[in-house]
Amino acid sequence: MNAQLSASATAARAHQEMFAYWASLRRGASLPGRCDLQPAGIKRLLPTVSLIDVQNEPRDYSLRLAGTGLYSVYGREITGKSLTDVYNSAAADYWRKELDRVVDERRPGVGVHSLAWRGASHLSILWLRLPLASNGRDVDMILGYDAVVGVQSDNGMSGIRAA
Repeated sequence: MNAQLSASATAARAHQEMFAYWASLRRGASLPGRCDLQPAGIKRLLPTVSLIDVQNEPRDYSLRLAGTGLYSVYGREITGKSLTDVYNSAAADYWRKELDRVVDERRPGVGVHSLAWRGASHLSILWLRLPLASNGRDVDMILGYDAVVGVQSDNGMSGIRAA
């Protein structure tokens, strides 16, 4: 198996692990809340976990917590920052649309986002965003997990790494 396929399989397993953990916290049709999260339950995944606050009227998002592994992805600390503080306008619009979908549909979101906006077009984030709701219904926070996957680069490295 080549490195890229292996990296994708590793990322898919990590996403599956995070999703299974989140799903285990659900109470019937109710969404889990932030108070249900136990870091020990996802210890291996913590370096690239994020918690995203949902603000309403107008709706916006800020990063309440960003795992230490995300520092190398963004080149700086992003905890406490809004989308527009972290991303250029095109990337902020992309994330706003994806996060709006998670909030409005009350369902997980998954996708791939290129890091070209950061000057790293050979890298992408395989992302997972999971809705959290204090009252079990209205999404007020989003649990994120990112896996960084790269294609062949100048330094000969490829595959996945903990962001």
